[in-house]
Amino acid sequence: DWTKVTTVATFGEYDAELMCYAHSKGARVVLKGDVPLSYIVDPVNRTAWIQEKVQLAKSRFMDGINIDVEQAVETGSPEYYALTALVKETTESFHTEIPGSQVSFDVAWSPKCIDKRCYDYIAIADSCDLLFVMSYDEQSQIWGDCIAMANAPFNQTLTAYDQYISMNIEPKKLVMGVPWYGYDYSCLNFTKEGICTIPKVPFRGAPCSDASGKQIPYSIMMKQINSSISGRLWDENQRAPYYNYKDTEGRVHQVWYDDPESIALKAAYVAQRGLKGMGMWNGNLLDYSSDPIAQQRTVDMWNCDKGIFLHGNCWLIRR
Repeated sequence: DWTKVTTVATFGEYDAELMCYAHSKGARVVLKGDVPLSYIVDPVNRTAWIQEKVQLAKSRFMDGINIDVEQAVETGSPEYYALTALVKETTESFHTEIPGSQVSFDVAWSPKCIDKRCYDYIAIADSCDLLFVMSYDEQSQIWGDCIAMANAPFNQTLTAYDQYISMNIEPKKLVMGVPWYGYDYSCLNFTKEGICTIPKVPFRGAPCSDASGKQIPYSIMMKQINSSISGRLWDENQRAPYYNYKDTEGRVHQVWYDDPESIALKAAYVAQRGLKGMGMWNGNLLDYSSDPIAQQRTVDMWNCDKGIFLHGNCWLIRR
């Protein structure tokens, strides 16, 4: 829905046709930026990387960069300071070389060293134009019972934004990213209460993680749910939908995802707290076919966000 898109972050191959079409709709198109932090600890390497990205953006008529560095960093380490410097210097260079350009930085769903990403969030937020908060994959570190849970539980998600704001990061610099995909878990045990025990797959010190499941797009889930053994269910505590199905070998699977109802609840918070907007990972995960049911579901997903910031091979931000 190009009436809502204001920024397209391209994570795939460069597409000149997409760039031109987005520009015709008044939307920015920005690069993805990622680099090993050990490499840019050296200021010379850092400057060279930034200049390379600036020149690439210029040559492709692009409008900025989305820095997507999701590496573990210890507070006070050389990488910690290098990352902060990278964001500051990248923003300064892009703003100087490409007037009106946008520099954004992707952060984890919470600033509490999620996945050992202990960044200087305050300095980074001050340096760039906005933070895209990846409010998904929130079960990447499961410290409690190893069971299937929501990808982005309502209370947990909003508490994390309160944490960012309590650090004196301006709400208008925060974009809420929501998932247009879910997690499919194969249950080791499925109780009569509907609890799905999942295999232990450790991650960053936690005994379990969502890595025991597999990501599936919204388009696939909407087809699968019709033949599931449960139909759409709703967890009031996590305020998220899910369903159960059996595979060809008779094993029970539990799938957790977000849909217009769960996303609309979060959109209300965005409006209430004055966040910059919403977005999703990613814009390609809906069913854009001519099937009338799929078309309606796609319209519903676009409309539940109201004004957004489209992430992935597309993102958007409220104007």
